[in-house]
Order: sequence, then structure tokens, then C-alpha cells
Amino acid sequence: MDFPSATATQQQQLHVERRVEHIFEALVNVTPGGQSVILELWRDKHIDYLLQGFRRLAPSYCVLDANRSWLCYWILNSIALLGQSIDADHGQHTVDFLCRCQDPNGGYGGGPGQMPHLATTYAAVNSLVTIGGQTALASVNREKMLQFLLRMKDPSGGFRMHDAGEMDVRGCYTAIAVASMLKILVPSLVHNVANYIVSCQTYEGGIAGEPGAEAHGGYTFCGLATLVLINEAHRLDLPSLLDWVVFRQGRVEGGFQGRTNKLVDGCYSFWQGGVFPLFQRLTDLVQQQFSMSYIKSDQWDANSKQECITESAKSVIEENNAQQLHAIETGFIDEESSSTVTAENIFPAIDCFRKTSLHIETVEEDPAGRSRSMNDNMPGVGDSGLSFLDKDIKCGPLFNTHALQGYILLCSQVLDGGLRDKPGKSRDHYHTCYCLSGLSTAQYSWSCRTGTPPSPSAVLGPYTNLLDPVHPLYNVVLERYYDANRYFSNL
Repeated sequence: MDFPSATATQQQQLHVERRVEHIFEALVNVTPGGQSVILELWRDKHIDYLLQGFRRLAPSYCVLDANRSWLCYWILNSIALLGQSIDADHGQHTVDFLCRCQDPNGGYGGGPGQMPHLATTYAAVNSLVTIGGQTALASVNREKMLQFLLRMKDPSGGFRMHDAGEMDVRGCYTAIAVASMLKILVPSLVHNVANYIVSCQTYEGGIAGEPGAEAHGGYTFCGLATLVLINEAHRLDLPSLLDWVVFRQGRVEGGFQGRTNKLVDGCYSFWQGGVFPLFQRLTDLVQQQFSMSYIKSDQWDANSKQECITESAKSVIEENNAQQLHAIETGFIDEESSSTVTAENIFPAIDCFRKTSLHIETVEEDPAGRSRSMNDNMPGVGDSGLSFLDKDIKCGPLFNTHALQGYILLCSQVLDGGLRDKPGKSRDHYHTCYCLSGLSTAQYSWSCRTGTPPSPSAVLGPYTNLLDPVHPLYNVVLERYYDANRYFSNL
């Protein structure tokens, strides 16, 4: 059905919504037993698809010749999330291949003999961590890697993706994540990084790829994760960022869009959904910034300020958890004809939010102009990837985790294996990886501690759908991260 008065984007949005609604209708019109079958994760099919791609790719993949290290990561990480590993021979062949992608002067290219690039370096290191074992981990030349990362560093605080290449927030994330994982995160790498990322936060609250650009889901995750890794997350306007990312979850679809007024895409199940596990460990900072925004105002007396701060913080958290997500404004859909078969209606948010006590700490301005708590000794650069896992999770998920799982299981799964962007699109290894990462993130968002198995009620469909947990900062399976962390810590 077309709406002549709609823009092209609105037309596309409506067509996607109609496809999704038809899929959801099939779910609500069957028995509970049938729903369990429909909501099953087709684990074996996905593994077969991934292993087939790992052994041999179709000729059409030649256009991705510069992304071969990425293909290794997407496939390996997906297999690991599904609880499997490749055999020893394939593991050794992959290590040998990635060694041929490693530049003599540091970093990895997308294929043998190709220019080293920060993105493919991140993919290669994550692949080696996922394979695991001394042979894989020892193959990384850490000394040359550090030299490569320092060459990519720009005085502005950003990183160029390759020699004389573009500079954006991806560069910050991939460089800092690799350095953190390999235990080579030196102060000269960190210098000015926070300033660059903060300059990329937009009026909407999200983070753009570069100053002055549009807020984007992938860059938002990269920017926030980077600042967490260098202990500078407090430099962002966190309430504004949280508000932006919450409203990227579609009311009808249940999945996430990457930008305002754009279509839902399965890959943002992680790039947007992965922001929330970070916020679950940043609750104190968010509340402190709420406090500061009102303490600096002279419009209320002390009692009014306390009441307003408390109510404002509660309203944002409770509204997020209750999934009061607005739809994209269309203006031409008649209210009576709009379908009730939406993710918002068939996957209502679980109302078991663990509220934290809200309190106002004494704060002061430091010479750099950023707010700090009097009892908050901002740690220096250290092993943030490990210590962040130990932070208390003080609240439940701030998005509708069942709606996201529903979108992934019903709209992104392909019958023959693999996952896709949205209904009507083809499967591919990129979307398979990030849909599964997002699914794992949604499942474990209700766990009180990192990696603790969630209750059955947190997992949509049969409990056999439960995937392995991922590290919220690096997007590698948690167990593989711990193994790599022990190895590199002992060097």
C-alpha cells in the first residue's frame, strides 16, 4: 500500500513495518507450543552456513578482498557466540593467513600484502583472540603494533585509519581497543583522545564520526566504549546520549535504527544495543550529571532541587525501561487503521527493574572544567577492559530486550542459516555476527554480574537460544577475552 503524500523515506519505513507486522502476525496466531518453535534460534543451520563460508566463499565475495580479515572475525566470532570452535587445522591455517596480513612495520591489512589499516587490525586481533592459544596470541608483533598505532595518532586526539587516511571515531575505538587488549595502552596513545570524541557528540546526544556530522549508532558505541577504556566517559553528556540511543529502538519492529528517521537494521542490534550494557555500569556517572545540571541552576531552592533531581532521574530510567518509545512521525497513518501487531505490544518490557537509591554527591569543578565527585579519584589508564567487568550492575536493561530478541529471531533469521539486515534482504556474515552479538547482549542484560547466565524469563523462546556472553567493550566472547588477558598480562 502506497501513501502518495509520504516522502521516500516514509514510504520505505511503512513497507518495512508492514513486512514485520506480517511476520509477527504469524507468531500471535499460533499456540504457545508453536510460538516456542517459531522463536527457536536455528543454531545448527547458522553453524553450517558459517563453516561453509569459512572454507570457501562464492566468487561474488571478490569485492571484499580488502576485508578478508574482517570476514575471519565475523565468522569466528559468530561461531564462538554459538558455543562452537573451529578445528585445530582451520585454526592454524587462519593464524598463518593473518600472519601474512601483518605488515612488517606493524598493523594488519585486509589481506596479504595490503596496507595496514586500523579497522582490519582490530578485526585481525579479535580473530586471533577468538582462536586463542599461544600460537595465535604470540603471532602478534606487539612492539611493531604500538609503533603503527602511534603513527596513526593525530595531534587532535583522533586516529587516521591508515597512512594519510581519513580520521574519525572508528579510528579512536579500533586503536584504543587493540592497544588495551594487547596491554600496550601507553599515555601517548590516550593523549587528547577524549577531547576529540567529545567534540563529536551532537546536539541530539549521539556521537558522530567526526565533528559536525550526524549522530550515528556505530560511532556512538565506538566513542563511548573508547572513553570507558581510557576512564573518560564522564566527559560526555551521558543523559543526552542515553536519551538518543533509547529512542532508536523501533516501536513496530523492535530492532534498532542507526540514525534518526532511518530504517531498522539488524547490525544495530549490537551497535546500538551494545551501548546499554555500558550504561548499566555507568549509572553513578549518569546520576551525577543529572545532579550537576540542576545544582548549577538558581531557579529552585535546595528542597525543590532535590525533588526535581530525583524525579527527573527516575522518570528517564523508568520511561526507558517501560519502553515508551516514540514512532517515526508519519502524520498520514489513520489511527484506526494502524496495526496493534507490533513489537511494543507483543513483547512488552519486563517490569522487574532494580531501582537504585538516588542521592546527590558533593561535586566540584576541576581546573579542566569537568565535574567530579569529592570522593571520586579518577583512575588513570590501566586495565579498564578487565576492571570494567567488575563494576556493579545497578539497574536492569534500559531497552526492551524481548522486542530486540523478537526482531532478530523472527525478522533477521534465514531458514537456510545466517542472519540479515531486515526482511527482504539477503543473509551475510557481517549481519550474522552483529545480530548474534546483539542477541547475546539482550539475553545477558538481565544478569547481575558479567557472564552470569540469565534467568529463563530473560531469554525469548526456548532456553537453548542462550548464546555465549560477549565482552561489552571488545565484542569478543568473554571466555576468549579472559584467556587472552591472562596471556598478555604475563608478557
